[in-house]
Amino acid sequence: MQEQLRFIEGSYEGTNMRFAIIVPRFNSTVTERLLEGAVDCLKRHSVKEQDITVIRVPGSMEVIFVLNELVRNCSEEFDAIIVLGAVIQGETYHFTVVANEIGKAVAQFNMTSSVPITFGVLTTETVEQALNRAGIKSGNKGFEAALAALEMANLKRMISKLK
Repeated sequence: MQEQLRFIEGSYEGTNMRFAIIVPRFNSTVTERLLEGAVDCLKRHSVKEQDITVIRVPGSMEVIFVLNELVRNCSEEFDAIIVLGAVIQGETYHFTVVANEIGKAVAQFNMTSSVPITFGVLTTETVEQALNRAGIKSGNKGFEAALAALEMANLKRMISKLK
């Protein structure tokens, strides 16, 4: 008798789930569109507005502090955390530093956190590219980050039942 493979996949069902969204005010023309996309996604998948907490920070580097606080002190409050932002190339090396650090921080927290964290931070060469990825042309990366958060939150619940 042949054994069957067992597949575990998350779904996009958000009923009775709670999400935190961290969003910088810097580059707000872009980040507000990302936030709108993320909230739209969550609401379309049965997440109630009162179950969405939006935390605004000055810029992308400040996201790291808030993410640390949420992971350390509030991980049981949320089913997933969505990190949004827009780091746009300027004339200095600052872009590279910020883009690298926010990416590393989210990856590092994902390895140690009991709550999934999704990455919706744009790193683009121009404002036009960022706006395109925030809903003008190429879909909305905030929506996509929220969709990934829904799937990961459901996947976490399924994995916890394997014990």
